[in-house]
Formats: sequence, structure tokens, C-alpha cells
Amino acid sequence: MNSSDKLLGRLLGRQPEPADEPQAQLPAQAVGLQLVLDPKGRILTSSGPLRHALAQLPPSDQPHHLLDYALPGCALALEGHPADWSAQVLDLDLRGLGGKTLHLRGWVQSCGSQWLLQLLDIGDLVQQRQQALSREQWQIFATQINEQIRLCTLSRLPDVLHDQLADLARYSHIPCVGLALLDDEEQTWVLHSGYHAHDAPRLWQDGQVLGNGLDSLSGNAPLHLNHIQGLNEHPRLQGIFGHREGFLVPYRDAHGVAAWLLCGCYAVQQQAPHLLERDWLMLTAALAEPLLGRLREQHNHLHLERLEALQGLLGAGWWELCPETAEIQLASQLVASLQLPDSHSRLPVQDWLELIHPADRSELASRLHALTLGKPLLLCVRLPGPDPSLPPRWYRLQGQSLGRGEQQRFLGFMLDISDIKNQQQQAAAAHARLDNLIASSPAVIYVQRYVEGALQPSFFSASLQPLLGWSLEDCSAASLADWVHPEDQDLYFQRCRQLLREGSVHARYRLRDRHGVFHWVMDEAKLLRDDLGLPVEAVGLWLDVTEATLAAEQMRQSEERYRILVEDSPAMICRYRPDLTLTFGNRPLAAYLECTAEELPGSNLGQWLSAEQREGFERRIQRLSPEFPLSTAEICLQLPGREHAWWVWSDRGVFDEQGQLLEIQAVGRDNTEVRRAQLQLMQSAKMATLGEMATGLAHEINQPLNVMRMAIVNVLKRLNSGEVQVDYLTDKLHRIDTQVQRAARVVDHMRVFGRRSEVEQQPFNPAQAIEGTLSLLAEGMRGKGIELRISELGFEVQVLGFVDQLEQVLINLMVNARDALLGQAQRPDFKPWIAVHGQRDEQRVRLWVEDNGGGIDPRLLERIFEPFFTTKPAGVGTGLGLSVSYGIVENMGGRLSVSNGADGARFCIELPIAHADQITR
Repeated sequence: MNSSDKLLGRLLGRQPEPADEPQAQLPAQAVGLQLVLDPKGRILTSSGPLRHALAQLPPSDQPHHLLDYALPGCALALEGHPADWSAQVLDLDLRGLGGKTLHLRGWVQSCGSQWLLQLLDIGDLVQQRQQALSREQWQIFATQINEQIRLCTLSRLPDVLHDQLADLARYSHIPCVGLALLDDEEQTWVLHSGYHAHDAPRLWQDGQVLGNGLDSLSGNAPLHLNHIQGLNEHPRLQGIFGHREGFLVPYRDAHGVAAWLLCGCYAVQQQAPHLLERDWLMLTAALAEPLLGRLREQHNHLHLERLEALQGLLGAGWWELCPETAEIQLASQLVASLQLPDSHSRLPVQDWLELIHPADRSELASRLHALTLGKPLLLCVRLPGPDPSLPPRWYRLQGQSLGRGEQQRFLGFMLDISDIKNQQQQAAAAHARLDNLIASSPAVIYVQRYVEGALQPSFFSASLQPLLGWSLEDCSAASLADWVHPEDQDLYFQRCRQLLREGSVHARYRLRDRHGVFHWVMDEAKLLRDDLGLPVEAVGLWLDVTEATLAAEQMRQSEERYRILVEDSPAMICRYRPDLTLTFGNRPLAAYLECTAEELPGSNLGQWLSAEQREGFERRIQRLSPEFPLSTAEICLQLPGREHAWWVWSDRGVFDEQGQLLEIQAVGRDNTEVRRAQLQLMQSAKMATLGEMATGLAHEINQPLNVMRMAIVNVLKRLNSGEVQVDYLTDKLHRIDTQVQRAARVVDHMRVFGRRSEVEQQPFNPAQAIEGTLSLLAEGMRGKGIELRISELGFEVQVLGFVDQLEQVLINLMVNARDALLGQAQRPDFKPWIAVHGQRDEQRVRLWVEDNGGGIDPRLLERIFEPFFTTKPAGVGTGLGLSVSYGIVENMGGRLSVSNGADGARFCIELPIAHADQITR
């Protein structure tokens, strides 16, 4: 026996080779997995293609035991040692890479003092067995559903169907399941019944109209619907499945596709991989086939009930002639309609004929005789009423022969048509009125007779004469074409061909009147055919639409001028939805965004905004309302490869009748250069402020330098005299370090204050700006004899803006106060002071800067914030400090104001408190 025969024999469960065979080194197999085990079952070596599929166990000093790889289900098969397994066929489930399970079958054979475990992959066999078991259970489940629906009563059919769908959903783990059927007219699909799990979205409701989206499917096989297929192949199914993954199974019967099983939020390949498409088709058939049968049975029963009710309402019913007995049998509804006793449901033919008006009685008798000979009966007869002054009742009789020989029967139907006869008389009168109306109608009504493939004019209403001045005698097929404008003749002949081909036409062209003036007419025509489908004549009308056509042309030209105005405008004009998706943008906007105008629709305006800018932009849009539809703001955009751009942006909301925002129309202009100039002006003012503070800052830095110099001189003296102590040196070095840190803080704050502000506003505490201002000015102020009265704010608050710019405002105000106070230093007993304090309410925080310098001339208060206006002597100051400060506070959404108090000027910085969502961004 060769090695391959041995391998096959062990795989099929044969006993291992006798122990007395020589246990030489076995050749390595090219398939499966070979493990060399020691007598205790520990793995010494592994080989074969499947060794790379084993899970990676943590390294250990001792070889891993085979049980370390085995799953709990197969651990019993590995009890004992390899010598105990040698006479067994082992089915093992071992741990594989990535959490997978390796299904293996093999045997153990002795190899000297070691044992060789040969294993082959039987994963396919295990999978097939699982699939077969799953499909068998599936068929049992489908049979149970079929029986439940087939045996339940009609009254409990909706509840039973819902319970079966619920069982299906739980059995197959389907979040949302429903059964769609055609409505009673078989025009559109309706969800007949559905079920959804408590934690699943409710995609459908019972009775919900699903539209015609399912009509686009072939219905030959189940359909897997995922996001890509839903968008590309079946876009009309998006609304049905709520843009989620789904699975659809059709049911076909003799009428075609009669039902769809809808599985929403369901990935069938992952949830039911063992089921085939035919299994789903079988289940859907087991669910839909008995349901449709029961529903059609119920429909037929209701149809019979409706027919009986209809016969009673119409005063009609069936009758049957019995030639052998010369009797007529009447339906109960017909007996009541003829006002006969209930016992007269069967009466002689002669008695029945006596009920008919004498004028129609003989003809009816003749037609009844002809009916017995096989000729159909169709006749309208009168029945005289009890009151001769009233008009007779009219009945329509129809009858036919069914069957032959002894099985032949003569059945008919009798219908009260008194109302129809009355309507015919009324219609005759209406027809006369219509003739009069046609003659006086402003539209020209015409009839063209079909003759040998051409349409010949045969009738024109009288309104043709006032419109064109022509008459029927002036018109033939050839002359009618001559009335058409030369530029419209191709359109006219195409209209004739379309009318003959499609049966109806709608066209607009010009016709010449007798005086040579052309009129625009709207031509509506319909082709009439005979019973064989051959053309007979065309009926139509001409309506003079000259004024409307000229007005439409003027409107088109006006729209063209408007389009040119918008496209050539230097301003950036666009429209966008509330989610910032652009629907239109003109060429200047596209050029600024470095794209074409055709590429703008569908783009999102938020992609050029930072996160903070976009949040503020959306909040401003949300505040638009029909009462306040306008909004203007300055926005900052981030363009690729370019600096920040600033636009002045104006929006106008467009709302529907319910006040819902539909669209926003916007106009913008580039304000980048103005913004840069403002920033440059602020920076220049900041540098000027630093220049003015140079003396104070020099003193602020010079003082720690003097302290350090004195400390170093004292240390050197002690060193020279030899009286140096460690404690003394340590104290002096600490003092030097403290002064170095003090000078470094001043220099660092000067560097932070002097750099440009950030682009985006950030939330900060105004107390930080007060602290930074004092670090730069406090020592210089005190050195000049000015008392600083700084009050703690006493509250925590956040504002939105730039902390360095608020410092610049405070520095400008305090420096101006300092200069005003120093100008009055000659006053006796004058003690100058500057006070800074704050307060807040629900919406705003206010910072006050006051002094006792006597105040500002009331005549100058209105001009104090104008650019280049200053009350200082010539050559002192630029006149920009207060103007720039006013602009800074205004850009932060606040207000800078001034007034005179009891002791001097009082400047108020008023800023809005930042909202919680602005702080947490």
C-alpha cells in the first residue's frame, strides 16, 4: 500500500496500520497539517500547508500541548496521551488565525518514540452539513407558515399573517420585514403587512403605498440591495428602504409578479449564508400563495355581494327563458324593480309581455322567438307607469343562448335605463346649444377628413372668418399649407405625420390671414378611428395665441438680460440650500474659488470655511425668518494655496407658505484688502503704543538689572575678603534668579503683545487682558506718581475676540489717561489716579477705565473716536489710538463709549458674553 492509499484510508476512518510495520520516517505530505507530538501530546514540530493557519500562541519555555489549540467542543477526544488515540479517527476543531476555526480530521501513528498526527481539512464537509440542516429546518418553517395561513379564518387572517412575519423576523434575525401586494386596481404596490423589531427603524407601515419602484424589477430572482446598487441601479428603491441595505424576494403566479417579501436593514449574505435563492423563493411562495388565495376568495365573495347590491340599486337583474314551460324566471331584484309581488319570480311569458308597452310588445315577442333559434337579443322597451301623465320607464333587455341540446339555456339581463333616456333627450338639447357655442367660440374648431392618406378640410366653425378671413370654400389641403408661414412649414408637415402616426398632436405655428398678417395659433387635434382602427377624420381647434407668444418672447429676452446682468456683475452672486449646498453661482464667484460656474452647483460653501466660521455662518442662517429675511456679515474663507480672504456677505432667505426656509440668495464682495488695511492699522497702532511705553518698559527692565548688579557687587566683595558663606551666596543667587524671571516675563509679554492677532476669534476671560496691561504699564505708572486703583472683577466670564487686541484698547485708554494726568501735575495737592473695574449682567460685561484728570471738553466728545483727531499738542500722538480701539471693540461685537464723570473721563468697554456653544468649540 503506497502513502497516498494510506492517507485516503485514514481519512475515511479505517483503522491505522498494524503496529508491527516498521516505523520509519514518514514522508512529508503536501496537503493538510502534520504535527509531531511527544508521548504527552506536546507539539514538537509542525509541517504542511495548514500550519500557517494555526493561531499564534504566546511563547513558552515548554512546547505547547495540542489541547492549547483545541476548542472546548473537541477537548474530550484528546483525553489521555497520543498512545490512547492511535486507534481512533479524530475530528478536531482547532483555533486558527483571526478567530477562525479549523475543522480537521486525522489519525495518530507511532514514529519511534514520538507520534505523528496527520490532519486534513474537512471544513467544506462541515459547512455542507450545516447548510443541509439549515435548509431542512427552513423548509419545515415554511411549511408551518403555509399551514397557519391556509387554515385560519378570514377574520383572523391579518393577525395570523402578522404573527408569521414576526416569527420569520425572529427566526432569521431580520430587523424589518414586510409583504407587499398590488392594490385592488393592480396599479401600485402597497405594504399589506409588516413587522419590525423593537430596536429597529420603522421603515414601513401597514397600508403604506410603496409607489411603482418595484415595477422596474424583473421579479425573476431575489435582489440584494446595498448602498452602491441603490444609488446606481435602483434609485427608486431608496425611499422604500430608507437608504439602507435590503433584500427583496418575489413571488410569481399565473398573473405575473404578485407579491414581494421585503427585508430591510438586512445583509442576507452575512445573516443567512447557508440559504440559497430558491430557499427564499420557496419561503415567499409558502407565505404569499395561500394568502393571495384567501384574499382572492374574499374578493370574489365581496364582488358577489356588491353585484347583488348593485342590481338592487339599479333596479336591474337577470332573467331566464324556459321554452319547455313557456315561463320566465326573474331575479329577486328585478321582481322588485318591476313592482311585482315576491311570489311572481316565475311567471308565464305572456304575462311578462303584458307588462311591456303595447308599442314594444310585439317586437319583444319576435325577438324572444329569435333568441330560441340562437340569435342574441338586444332591445330597449318601455313599461307604462301607474300614472299615465308620467313618462314611461325604459328598460334595456339583453339575452343570449348558452350551451347546446338539452343543456341549452337562454339567459338575459334587464336594466332600468330611464335615466339614460332622459339624459339622451337632454343631450340632444345640449347638442343644439353646443352647435350654437361652436359657432360663437373664439377658437376655430375644424374637422379634417382622411382621404387616401391625406387630411382634407371638411368643416370650420364660424370663428374662422373673424380670425383669418378665410372660409371653407377657400381651403383645400394644398391651400391650407400655403397659409402656413414659410419658416413653420416643416413643423406643419411634421404635425400632420405625427397626427396620423400617434393619433393626437399639439403644435404651435403661424398662419397667414387674408390680409397677409401672420397669427400664432395653438393647434390641438385628435385622430378618430373606426372599429377596425383605420383613420376616419381628425378633429381639432386653432386658438389665437399671438399675444401670449409675443409676451413669452419678451419674457425670454428679459430673462436673458437678467442672466447677463448676473453673470457679468462684479459682485459674487449665488443661491444655496440651508445645508450650504450651492445651487447656482455666477462667474465672478467661480473665478474667485478657482473653478467653473458649471462646477459650483452641488458644492458645499462650508468647505471653504473653518469649523468656527461655519458654525457662526449656520447660526446666522438659522436666525432668518419671513419677518426678518435679511442678514449681513463679514466671513473669512480658507482658499487652497492662498491667504485668508474676507468677504462682506449679504443673505436673503426664501420661505414657503409654512415659513420653512427653502433657499438663500446671497451677494458678496471681496473685502480682503480693506480687512488687511484694518489689521495693518491695528498693528501699527499697537507698535506705536509699544513705542510710547518704551520709557516705562525700560524702567521695568532696568530695575531688575540694578538689583542683579548690586547683588553681584556684594558677592564679589565677600569673595575678595574671603568671608563667603554658602547661605549668603544662595540668597543672592535666588534674588538674581527672581529678577531675571521678572525681566523675562516683561520681555515675553512684549513679544506676545507685539505679534499679529489670530485670524479666528477665540473665547477668553477679560481679566487676562487687564492682567497683561498691568504687567506692561503698572511700574511705569507708579514711577510717575500715578495711583492705580484696580478692582478685582469678582466673576468668571468669557467673551469672544482677541485678548491681545483688548489689551491694546486698555493700554490706549490708560496711556491717554496718563498723559492727561501728567499734563495737570503742576496743580497743588493733586494726586492723580487711574481706576479699572468691571461689572456684568445676563448678556454683557462692561469694563470701566476712569481717571481724575478733569474730563474731556463736551464739545469734543462726539469727535473723540474719529481717525487722526487728537487733543494732544502737535507732534504728540497720531490720533489713531481711540479710532483703532473703537474698531477693535466693534469687531468683537461690542461698543466703546465715553462720558465725563465727577472727577474726569469715563471710558466703557461693553462686550457680549460668549454662548456655551461658542466656548466649547
